[in-house]
Amino acid sequence: MRFCDKCGSKLRAKPQTHGGKTTVVLVCDNCSFVLKDKKSVAKVMRQQAEPPKRSIKIVSKEDEKIKTLPTIKIECPKCGNKEAGWWLLQTRAGDEPPTQFYRCTNCSHTWRQYS
Repeated sequence: MRFCDKCGSKLRAKPQTHGGKTTVVLVCDNCSFVLKDKKSVAKVMRQQAEPPKRSIKIVSKEDEKIKTLPTIKIECPKCGNKEAGWWLLQTRAGDEPPTQFYRCTNCSHTWRQYS
C-alpha cells in the first residue's frame, strides 16, 4: 500500500493509455497526485491481486457431540429434560438487555428467553 506524498491519502492503481500503450499508475482520489514509479506500482498491483486468506473448519457429527456451552438446570419445553446449554446474544439495540438462548442437552431443541 502506498500513500500520497502531498495529502497522505491512500493511492489507487489506475490504468492510463498514452499513444496506444497502456500503463498503470498510482493516483490519489483526493488531490489527483499521480505516482509513476514502476516499482511502487508493481508492488501495489501484487498486493491487490492476492486473494484474502480464509480458514474453513469442517465439522463432523462427532464434533457436534462435544459440549462447549455452559449448562444450567432448566426444563426443555419440547422433551422435558432438566438440563440445557446456554449463551447470551445482543439481538436488539445496545441499550436493551441481551437475549439468553438455551439448547437442550437431550434433544438439541433451542429456545430463547428475553431478559
